[in-house]
Amino acid sequence: MKLTKRQTQILEQVRRDNHVEVEDIARQFRVTSQTIRKDINRLCELGLLRRRYGGVSLPSSMSNVSVMSRRVLNQFAKQALAATVAGHIPENSSVFLGVGSTMEFVARELSAHGSLQVLTNNLSVVSALSGNPGIEVIVSRGSLRHYDLDLVGHQTVAFFNDFRADFGVIGTGSLDSADGLMDFDPREAEISQAILANSRQRVLVADHSKWERTASVKVAPFSGIDLFITDSIPDDKRHVLPASLKVIRTQEG
Repeated sequence: MKLTKRQTQILEQVRRDNHVEVEDIARQFRVTSQTIRKDINRLCELGLLRRRYGGVSLPSSMSNVSVMSRRVLNQFAKQALAATVAGHIPENSSVFLGVGSTMEFVARELSAHGSLQVLTNNLSVVSALSGNPGIEVIVSRGSLRHYDLDLVGHQTVAFFNDFRADFGVIGTGSLDSADGLMDFDPREAEISQAILANSRQRVLVADHSKWERTASVKVAPFSGIDLFITDSIPDDKRHVLPASLKVIRTQEG
């Protein structure tokens, strides 16, 4: 499922503004309304948007869409973040990769490495790395989440607790000024916590949109990670990050 750059920009604008009018989008991109409607039809067919009141809005389940849909959310930012992560991980390292669509982007970039050991519960990661025999992939046990293409549960948590990796790479559902990393599902939070507890270097990969989302399950404070790789940080959020936290931004801002 691949979107054009304009379709991705439309999606991101609706995520910011909640509702946008077709005519306003057409003027913004300097194309006809018919062209924009084709873009909107594609986004609605994928379940990423819904038509409403002469424009488009987010579907009611946007906070918990499937991994197939999340792959295209901020995909250009995720690709840049993933390349930065891969550049930070040297050959012959052991790496935990956790839940979320961003981990698939990271795996694609890591697939160019000559030698790695990757431990994961994410089946999209397994698929992305399957073409490189130089990368040893160890897959956890657990219960399959069909729409997320990953494994969860106590067996999955126990799997990560049985290893010690050089790098633990996780995403997050949202970022909160007071509580740090948050998620929508307690099972995801438990897996991320196990990865952080068993990694020599703890890496968070999250684009700027995570500051705009609200989740209810606490994962870890910002002090619980060593490296934060992001595209940009809102000016009013920079003060909440501890001085000891190393931050790499792929964009200025």
